[in-house]
Amino acid sequence: MRVEFWFDFSCPYAYLASTKIAALCERHKTALTYHPMLLGGVFRSIGAGDGPMRTLSPQKAKHLHADLYRWASALNVPFVMPASHPMRTVLALRTLLSLPKATWPRAIDAIYAAYWQASIDITVADNLRHVLATAGLAEADVTHALAAAELPAAKAELHQRTSQAVAHGIFGAPAMLVFPDDESLAPLLFWGQDRLAWVEAALQGWRPDEVAATHVTTPPAAQPSEGDRVAVDVYVDIASPYAYFGLHQIAALGKRTGATLVVRPILLGALFRDIGQVDVPLFGFPLPKQRYVSQEISRWAHWLGIPFSFPTKFPQRTVTAQRLILLALASDAERGLNLALRLGHLFWAQNGDLNDAAQLHMCLTECGLPPSLLDQCSTDAAKQGLIDATAAARNAGVFGVPTWVVPRDQAAPLLFWGQDRVDFVERALAGWAPPIPGQP
Repeated sequence: MRVEFWFDFSCPYAYLASTKIAALCERHKTALTYHPMLLGGVFRSIGAGDGPMRTLSPQKAKHLHADLYRWASALNVPFVMPASHPMRTVLALRTLLSLPKATWPRAIDAIYAAYWQASIDITVADNLRHVLATAGLAEADVTHALAAAELPAAKAELHQRTSQAVAHGIFGAPAMLVFPDDESLAPLLFWGQDRLAWVEAALQGWRPDEVAATHVTTPPAAQPSEGDRVAVDVYVDIASPYAYFGLHQIAALGKRTGATLVVRPILLGALFRDIGQVDVPLFGFPLPKQRYVSQEISRWAHWLGIPFSFPTKFPQRTVTAQRLILLALASDAERGLNLALRLGHLFWAQNGDLNDAAQLHMCLTECGLPPSLLDQCSTDAAKQGLIDATAAARNAGVFGVPTWVVPRDQAAPLLFWGQDRVDFVERALAGWAPPIPGQP
């Protein structure tokens, strides 16, 4: 097997992944090759404009800023967001391409450190010269590379590599391609520093795009709360597959940490409208990202051992289902969580219709809840309850689901977004709170 690491120095996520990818491949005796690309060129080629960071809501931008520092802490990597970010990386990338390949690992580490640890302006040739010399590269090699970076050959090579990235389906950085030993099998594309565990699993034989041999066939039962425990709010709408995956992790998280996980149903579409976000983010992605994210949703189901089949009717209105969950939770937290799981299972595993009264009655009965709850969904109290819950989510800084809100003494709560941040929630419950510049 072999791994290709596609990157641009301007991407902080690629920087974080770059600090771990070599050791990961070495552990598994796997060949690693580095593939520079111009991320801005990729964005323009796939119709992403200046990239996704330019169109974030303020809430999401704030969270992603915090997430970067949390990942740096989790990976034990120095990280500083430069005031001059984003810097143009054309000169650095072309210079790298003109260096002897044997020096690339040292050069890449040095340039990344200059950008993301020391905030050095890598658009200046003299700065690059100093950075590379300090990393131990030969003066003659550096001088040659800086001169060659201005020549047509280096420009053409960077353009060609960027086009090759697009041909691979790459839409962002870091992108990691895992090539199986069996050349008849397609390489596996993984995106993001938060998918290094998947890269490692693939090197150990995991085939994420094959049908899972075994998986959970029914939603797990919720665990009742016991005693005086820290309460973590979990904002969800089963309109999202990620909320479905998050709900499946609640019981185990509560058992491991002793925390009480309080499910907070909201209306995601209303939240999106309030904060100026597109109603179905997936449909707003460039096509390569749409294809990848759609595939990754199934990979998450395989990873977590959760039954999943993308519904033929998507999106669906979840107003009634969310009100049902809210009403059920008010009467019995355990059965309310079980109902959320059951309705998620109906939508995301059984191709069900969340607006079909007969199917909703079936789910209520299976969870030991009275079918009369469905009649209560049309009451003013039920309507207002969901409106109030959605407003509370917006006021808390929520911009997507699932969002986990961990309280802290004498400090603002910590927000974690995604089914893939449960480990961060667990760390936070144990006292982990990396300092985030500009945030309390």
